Amino acid sequence: MIRRTVLLPFAALVLACANSAMAADADKNTTTIELSAEANRSAPNDLARATVFLEGNDAKLPELSKRINQAMSSAIALAKPYTAVKTQSGGTNTWADYGRNGGKIEGWRMRSELVLETRDTAALSELIGKLQGSGLALGQIAFLPAPETRKKAEDDTVVDAIAAFRARADVAAGALGRKYRIRQLTVSTQGGTRPPMYRMAKPAVAMSSDAVPPSPIETGESQITVNVNGQIELQ
Repeated sequence: MIRRTVLLPFAALVLACANSAMAADADKNTTTIELSAEANRSAPNDLARATVFLEGNDAKLPELSKRINQAMSSAIALAKPYTAVKTQSGGTNTWADYGRNGGKIEGWRMRSELVLETRDTAALSELIGKLQGSGLALGQIAFLPAPETRKKAEDDTVVDAIAAFRARADVAAGALGRKYRIRQLTVSTQGGTRPPMYRMAKPAVAMSSDAVPPSPIETGESQITVNVNGQIELQ
């Protein structure tokens, strides 16, 4: 009984070592190929974000704040009927004007922003025209895919990229007359081209109370790129 108890674990150990050696030899003989593939799709820029602002200056900060705040409140009220346009307050900055000598505060400057976001570019263009007519200036406007639009384009592009990877793997393995299995796969998404953006070259001065005619808007498209990198094992 004692002899059997000692030999059985030893035999199991020898068998395990043999299996490990065979697996190591098999792994050494494994041929792998690293491949990459790419796919691209265009996503419509169906979301617009615009920033309008008002700047002013005054010798007295309370008077300046009162004037700017009243103007921004009027701008928000002007935008309220445009239910398709999401409106929210942006940044507000105040800084001292030291004049030429730089030692004494001679006045104050203030800038306040309003951020507009919508899928309705016609409504946005009309609203921006009215806001410009009320004295605000257009800071910038950018066009990009809405989150759900981008996700759909990315998902479709991932399918295309994986299909392209498989096609490349078929070519590589077929050239060697071998079958294969996918050993590793990495998928990454890139934003592609920067969405169109327009900025004002200089802050606009206050305009008349008449609304500025709406400007034509061309939203364009954004490029979605998906890269697939992986490794195949020949069989």
